[in-house]
Amino acid sequence: MDAVSLTMAPWQRPSDAELVQLGLDALMADVEAPSLALLAGLARGEYSQARELFALVLDELGLLPLTAEDLAEARWTAARWWAGLIVARRLDPVEGATLIHEAAAAELGYPDALQPLADLAQEIVLLDEQPPDQHLRERIESAVRDFLATEAGKS
Repeated sequence: MDAVSLTMAPWQRPSDAELVQLGLDALMADVEAPSLALLAGLARGEYSQARELFALVLDELGLLPLTAEDLAEARWTAARWWAGLIVARRLDPVEGATLIHEAAAAELGYPDALQPLADLAQEIVLLDEQPPDQHLRERIESAVRDFLATEAGKS
């Protein structure tokens, strides 16, 4: 998804620091690409090299040129990954629901499989900066488990 962001207007593009962080995140997720360690290992003074290295990593991973189908599949993959992190208690349910809503459900046109999570994310927005209660967190976790079970049934 960040590969697509590189083609957007400058104010919408990920910063060099965000690209380096993406490299670190990808390494932690066991993504393998020859230039990935170079991207992830950039020191702050070397961040100007991040865009070039990020493009190289995308090329090495076979992600360029990026098609609409590739982007849609990347959004589904991200939704499943975030859902797995929520279930594993490695991602806060509120944060995860928000990510799934904004980066997957909304961009995919609110598919039925993601609609329950999108609805819960909307409830979070309606709280208007009040902390979500435990009941909402539990409802998110339940919706995530249902989503993952449905996705597992498709395989």
